[in-house]
Amino acid sequence: MNKRTIGTEKEALASSFLTEQGYHIIEKNFRCRAAEIDLIAWEGSVLSFIEVKYRSSSKCGDPLEAVNYGKQRRICEAALFYLAKKGIKADTQVRFDVVSILGNDISLIKNAFLIN
Repeated sequence: MNKRTIGTEKEALASSFLTEQGYHIIEKNFRCRAAEIDLIAWEGSVLSFIEVKYRSSSKCGDPLEAVNYGKQRRICEAALFYLAKKGIKADTQVRFDVVSILGNDISLIKNAFLIN
């Protein structure tokens, strides 16, 4: 399988995992000039922008290491664009989460980083 196919498969796995955790997925693969946001979901009254990272093994490092400062900045820019485009109120609580998939292990990091 190519990287895009694997990515799509792992994002679907993350989406199912998040749904089981009480998230309501509203967008998948939101793209704008700044970046792509893998998943956007409501968890209660919190709007969460979610990055999904997968590694088949730790040989190439932990998936969380791939969500570096540059990636965080691009996700924040895309999130701001999304909020403006959708007319979401300024007082809406937002959060940036990361779903890490390492082999068959999946974990959720809430508030993985702050808007910068």
